Amino acid sequence: MAKCEICDKEVKFALQVSHSNRKSNRTWKPNVKKVRANVDGTVKTVNVCTKCLRSNKVERA
Repeated sequence: MAKCEICDKEVKFALQVSHSNRKSNRTWKPNVKKVRANVDGTVKTVNVCTKCLRSNKVERA
């Protein structure tokens, strides 16, 4: 499972509770993209969430 290399956002697990109070497992997955970015002057492929991309925390190659 993917994880953002900038903000360390990863998959979250919890219970989904229905109206009748039945519980089942559920996952929330981050919107992670594989992007070519400049890291310390070199071009690398990194996994970055879209929130970090929109806030310009990553400089694209």
